[in-house]
Amino acid sequence: MYFVAGITGQVGGAVARVLLAHGKQVRALVRDPQKATQWAVQGVELRQGDLADPAAVEGALQGVEAAFLMQPTPFGVTPDFTGAKAINASLSAALSRVAVPRVVVLSSIGSEKRSGLGNITQTHLLEQSLASINSPLAIVRAGAFLENSVASIERAASTGIFDSFLQPTNRAVPMISAEDIGREAARLLLEGWQGRPIIELGSLVSPDDLAAALSQALGKPVAARAIPREHWTAALQSMGLPPDMAGPWAEMQDGFNSGWISFGQPGTTPVAATLRPIDVFQPAVGTR
Repeated sequence: MYFVAGITGQVGGAVARVLLAHGKQVRALVRDPQKATQWAVQGVELRQGDLADPAAVEGALQGVEAAFLMQPTPFGVTPDFTGAKAINASLSAALSRVAVPRVVVLSSIGSEKRSGLGNITQTHLLEQSLASINSPLAIVRAGAFLENSVASIERAASTGIFDSFLQPTNRAVPMISAEDIGREAARLLLEGWQGRPIIELGSLVSPDDLAAALSQALGKPVAARAIPREHWTAALQSMGLPPDMAGPWAEMQDGFNSGWISFGQPGTTPVAATLRPIDVFQPAVGTR
């Protein structure tokens, strides 16, 4: 039995698909089982509960061979990280009472740093909260999600412009698809590891590269355009991000643009992406 957190999301779902394809039993904790019926029909054992409830997590971890843990990765977070801290405390408490043979946790690029991270602060706090658990632990620090740019397809199709907070547009940062994260996490769950590895997962992609992939997927020219820094707050609010969440999000982007948030940290293992931006964009264009 393998426990998978976030099974109704892209990454957790990708982990579960690989495990099921290998004939493994999967257990998941979901707040609303009715929203996870697609997994129930595939044989996944669904337990109703919340990751912020240590008793629910402890029960779900009982008897598992390995566990994949993650936090939700919302577009916006509040500066006090209340939700993330509750989940971190719950996971840590449950793992202090249940001896799980292998634990793989999804973290983020930059999570080794203590400040200047914005939204990524939540995975820095997650790593800290799990540092003292006794179970063998592997940390997957993922690059920026390629799927974050899928929402830009419609505007790119109508305007020929890919607006980017990452800048300059020819500067590449590590990126990765949710599918690749799921595959790597599942590989670790299935194969195990030595020590306490930290995986840096992703390959360098620039906004210009994303625009080129959008152009290929749409069959029309698309150019990347940097959003001026002074227009970020207004742009974020137009995308539905509340004012109190704009600050952490902008701080994260500043960290990428300055090079503060990056790969190449000592003691980590690099793993390249297998899926390209076009591999993510092409199916999304086909559904629109």
